[in-house]
Amino acid sequence: MMAKNYSLTDLRYLMARLRNPETGCPWDIKQSYSTIASHTIEEVYEVVDAIERNNLSDLSEELGDLLFQIVFYCQLAEEQGEFDFDTVINHITSKLVRRHPHVFPEGTLESTRAGSSIDEQQIKKNWEAIKQEERQDKGNTGILDDVPMALPAQLRATKLQKRAANYNFDWPNTEGVIDKVKEELAELQQEVDSGDKTRQEEELGDLMFACVNLARHLSIDPERALAKTNNKFKRRFESMDAELDFKNNQSLDTESLEEAWNNAKKAEKNS
Repeated sequence: MMAKNYSLTDLRYLMARLRNPETGCPWDIKQSYSTIASHTIEEVYEVVDAIERNNLSDLSEELGDLLFQIVFYCQLAEEQGEFDFDTVINHITSKLVRRHPHVFPEGTLESTRAGSSIDEQQIKKNWEAIKQEERQDKGNTGILDDVPMALPAQLRATKLQKRAANYNFDWPNTEGVIDKVKEELAELQQEVDSGDKTRQEEELGDLMFACVNLARHLSIDPERALAKTNNKFKRRFESMDAELDFKNNQSLDTESLEEAWNNAKKAEKNS
């Protein structure tokens, strides 16, 4: 007997069954928007991890887990009479049609433009102008008002900088950003020397903000760059552990640790 290929309709039906007050799953029944939010964040990271590992089989599975989170939110909203899955689909489709007048010139999903070259810079300007109109319609009159506070600090820094850059508040070249990083590092050093912890925290934040800015100017995703360095550190530390056996040698001197670290770096390069 061949396994059934389930559809989105089936997934929505499954979700409704899980939330059925009489015959559903006790765990699913007691959930709320706030209780599943952390699970949603976890699923996003697992999607990214599958992409980083280039494991498309895992990616397919993780995307399903992420889709389930969206269906879960929609089920909660439908039960409360707020909105449903179809409302979400309508909102995103309408928004993307509106934001792509160069693809849908008449503002309808069916309309098409005549084949011609597109000015990407103009598209970017139009995109930001349309988003600004949307922000004003929602009552967010400030340029940075709708950059979510709940974003991870590094991601929020990137979005704040990109938004400001749309209004020409940006360094004209990478050299200026590098100089800024050096300046912030020097200011941090001054506060380290002074011993003022409050000022050290502030200056460290400034330095990290400048580094995010540098990553943006280099067209490098800072989260991805740091993730790669994390993995590199893990590999090298494990190589050191194999050489020194940390658990049984916990009083190793600095020179031994430095030598083992350099050996790990050399081994990685040679491989």
